Amino acid sequence: MRPPRYDAGVIRTRASFAVLLALAAAAPPARVALVVCAPGFPGNTEQAKPTMDALAAEITKAAALPAGGAMEAVYYETEEGGMARLGRPDAGLALVPLPFYLRHAHDLSLSPKLQVVQEKGSTQVWSLVAKKGSIASPAALAGWEITGVPGYAPAFVSAVALGGWGALPQSAKITFTPRPLSALRQAAAGEKVAVLLDGEQTDALGSLPFAGDLEVVARSKPLPGTILCSVGDRVAAAELSKLLTALEGLPKSPSGVAVLKELRMKRFEPADAAALDALVKTFTAASSR
Repeated sequence: MRPPRYDAGVIRTRASFAVLLALAAAAPPARVALVVCAPGFPGNTEQAKPTMDALAAEITKAAALPAGGAMEAVYYETEEGGMARLGRPDAGLALVPLPFYLRHAHDLSLSPKLQVVQEKGSTQVWSLVAKKGSIASPAALAGWEITGVPGYAPAFVSAVALGGWGALPQSAKITFTPRPLSALRQAAAGEKVAVLLDGEQTDALGSLPFAGDLEVVARSKPLPGTILCSVGDRVAAAELSKLLTALEGLPKSPSGVAVLKELRMKRFEPADAAALDALVKTFTAASSR
């Protein structure tokens, strides 16, 4: 019986295909960047790098990713810096506060997956603070400046945080400031400035020497705080599932708890997608007016 004959070209093709399969199996997974962007919050990219590196290492370990570069985490304290980094193709995850999410959900194709739980829970109540006795209703803010950390997203201030209080006068100017303490001094001095504070900032009001000159004139309903989103479809579904499971599992290890504590977090839990979608619609409608 004669041995089977094989064409040399077929043999070479099959060998090359086998080599390609072996190389594909050995290739490291595509790098995934988690971009943390919190406009107006303390610190900067360099100062946050040790904590971000520790976070990336914990996610890598919990998700059983290859060590040495498959995961990156980086922080930006400005909207511009965060937007630039999120524009790069390896930015697959974004961890952002609610105003940023509402402002950029559509243009960045952000899909909410998890939300941060802090010591006081996963929601945030925003408070508008002004000179005591100066503001009795939204109409009294005509010609005033409303400022605060979320001021970079004006529709969040007017329609989401303060929408339940009433419509703001068109002459009220909404501005962004990373230094609400300076704005509170202006308000206490009688200037036409009202300051929108988050829960932590509101809790600290009583410690100010001029606290007696200020009062909370309006409060928001409890709103989502910080949201973990996927960015478009940059991360494959199977890998995304592993990363989300890893994030939810961080409290299971002492090192994960330590990183979360450094970030002033307790854990991640599933995001309320329906509630966030409703807020996006409210924000978008207010932005188009």
